[in-house]
Amino acid sequence: MNTRNLQIDPNTHFQQAFQLQQNGRLQDAESMYKHLLLIRPSHVGAKTMLGMIYVQTERDFEGIRLLKSSLIKDPKQFWAHNALGAGLLNTRQYQEAIFSFNKALILKPDYTDAYYNLGKTQRSLRNYKDAIISYSKCIELDKNYASAYNNIGTIYLEDLKEYENAVTNFSIFLTLAPDSYLGHNNLGAALKELGRYDTALANYDHAIKLKPDYAEAFSNRGITYHALGHYDAALASYDHAIQLKPDYAEAFSNRGITYYALGRYDDALASFDHAIQLKPEIYYLKDNLIHTKMHLCDWRNFHTLVTQLTEKILKYQLTTDPFITLALIDNPELQKQSAKIYVNDKYPINHALPKTSRYPRHQRIRIGYFSADFRNHPVSYLTAELFELHNRDQFEIIAFSFGLNTQDSMRQRLEKGFDQFIDVSEKSDMEIALLAREVEIDIAVDLGGFTEGCRVGIFAMRAAPIQISYIGYLGTIGAEYFDYLVADPILIPKEKQKCYSEKIVYLPSYQVNDSQLEVSEKIFTREEVGLPENAFIFCCFNNIFKITPTTFDSWMRILNEVDDSVLLLLDANETATKNLKKEAISRGVDANRLIFAKHLPLPEYLARYRIADLFLDTLPYNAGTTASDALRVGLPVLTQLGESFASRMAASLLNAVGLPELITTTAKEYESLAIELATNPIWLKEIKDKLLNNIPTSLLFNSKLFTQLIELAYQEMYQRYQDELAPDHICVLQ
Repeated sequence: MNTRNLQIDPNTHFQQAFQLQQNGRLQDAESMYKHLLLIRPSHVGAKTMLGMIYVQTERDFEGIRLLKSSLIKDPKQFWAHNALGAGLLNTRQYQEAIFSFNKALILKPDYTDAYYNLGKTQRSLRNYKDAIISYSKCIELDKNYASAYNNIGTIYLEDLKEYENAVTNFSIFLTLAPDSYLGHNNLGAALKELGRYDTALANYDHAIKLKPDYAEAFSNRGITYHALGHYDAALASYDHAIQLKPDYAEAFSNRGITYYALGRYDDALASFDHAIQLKPEIYYLKDNLIHTKMHLCDWRNFHTLVTQLTEKILKYQLTTDPFITLALIDNPELQKQSAKIYVNDKYPINHALPKTSRYPRHQRIRIGYFSADFRNHPVSYLTAELFELHNRDQFEIIAFSFGLNTQDSMRQRLEKGFDQFIDVSEKSDMEIALLAREVEIDIAVDLGGFTEGCRVGIFAMRAAPIQISYIGYLGTIGAEYFDYLVADPILIPKEKQKCYSEKIVYLPSYQVNDSQLEVSEKIFTREEVGLPENAFIFCCFNNIFKITPTTFDSWMRILNEVDDSVLLLLDANETATKNLKKEAISRGVDANRLIFAKHLPLPEYLARYRIADLFLDTLPYNAGTTASDALRVGLPVLTQLGESFASRMAASLLNAVGLPELITTTAKEYESLAIELATNPIWLKEIKDKLLNNIPTSLLFNSKLFTQLIELAYQEMYQRYQDELAPDHICVLQ
């Protein structure tokens, strides 16, 4: 029997369908609404409720059509306006959605669901404050409206980066919904951002207990273990997440980051590759892959990848950690834009703390040095004596250490070198900023920038009235809350000041050095380093990721022109060694002419430089500490001058040690000079003798003079602050 031909009571039929819908039997309700509309095409209630089912089941355009039709007949259906708004929201018709929700609220001012949906739409439009107001209206009308607290917390966590507020809202949400695995995961994420790692882990574990197959909690737990330096535990968490959700791109990406931190670059590359296949739009993913490939000297598609990165920066798209850009693009304007994009995403200016009142003039200027690298690390090898030499009559020197306490010899020395050494590794960015304010730090010096372990968020909250970037990061931070960047006239010519967000503090020479650095007395033989007895030894001990195909092209042309010459590099990893040998062969150079030196303790590492004849620099990321290491023991460094801070570093050092003749400006000049020096031993000896003669009196290794000069800069910027003048370029000359 065909029931369509039977006479039915429309009201009864509608009520039955509505009851099915209320009971969650959407498919049965949909069939009955459709049947009713076949018999009564103008039935307003059936159109409305069927439209709502369509929106609920992600058939938004069909739902929008039906709901609009229904509202023409009866525009007072506040629930229909809300449902229409939801469909419009789902299809990204945000302004129309807002109009529909407001219509619903005009008809029913206490309609919490409409306020809730309005908040969702406003967040989609990045109107975060308006969204919070809408969600707060839900709570005002219904104090038990748990989801509103969760959504407010999510805005504070993901959009406004106000993590304390996020924790507050997630905590209230969990009092209303204690068994919400989502809430525990979200609370864990906010606590992680505040550096409260143990509590964050407890919340992730609670989320997993509530939902053992919750892959997101496993992945987030991995991120937290990574932040703690517990890399094996992080990898185990990521693996569990991937096992539960094999297409979980973010977990593959996060796992790649941890593999990278462990120096397992092959595994990192495989994880990043897999993540890209699953979800190529993940922010920063492709550029993490590029940087990993550089550590492996895997230059396949190098120029294409760099071109794509450049195009993304020009379009102001979220691209990469600016540190990666320094090694790939020698353009200070693009580097500034890359930094601005990154800092606005990761570390936007944060008004969570009130504006500081003006400190009284202190008898001694209080300098706070902030770093994750107060240990055996290149930054500390350079700066340790600076901290010790500061004039204690004029300055109070305080360390804020947020790195691991390695208890190594450098850490022990540094702890004695400050007036106060404060371990803040377990404090949040806000707690560190508050502590700096409590001690009334006048000048906060960030020694890390965008390097590993950085805590730029501390400065986004204004830890001190004067904030400086120095030595750890060779470029602009791109943030208005950094007032000064320490440089010299070679690093940042006057005409390039516009490429840096900070005002420039010009010293005669940028890099501080430690005169107490121990150099071993050991005399290395060529045999024990694996070098031919009579060969000319070019060397470069820069980090392997700094070697670009263009730099390598120059090196191979040099080797081809200098008979019986070899190139000594650091043995970074097996894959990089294999790839570099393959690249040498493809350029007509015997792979055996590339020699790879093992890592050594610092004193022996420095002594080994003496066995080489000439250091060849990289471009666009020059040698920094490695260049001064080579110069310290009498090894000349040949560099090519670039356009950006990082590509002018070696030139700055050569100028400071009195060897400007080793600064070239083109690849052709660089290669020609390398060949001339290698084939003219008398000239090379003259340069070596000049270097050795210059070392005792050069500015580069005069730690005491450097300290006095940077103190003059500190005094000038402090006086400007006391005089209520804005930061401006400062020039301190000898």
